[in-house]
Amino acid sequence: MAMDAATIERLIKEGLPDAQVTIEDLRGDGDHYAAHVVSAAFRGKSRVQQHQLVYQTLRGRMGSELHALALQTSAPEN
Repeated sequence: MAMDAATIERLIKEGLPDAQVTIEDLRGDGDHYAAHVVSAAFRGKSRVQQHQLVYQTLRGRMGSELHALALQTSAPEN
């Protein structure tokens, strides 16, 4: 079963409460998404560590309910 964009956003925001999240369904199939996530939790972390934090919020759904997620992450500028 595919995961919808609202569920992805909710899970990310539950795990990173300050996150600003933008989700785009890349193919319209509910299986391939792009996410842009901005959170203060990313400050001082490498890109890999930032992505790992996002994957943790998805609670093991990557690769099963969620097939592909292209991630862009950053800390807020101010």
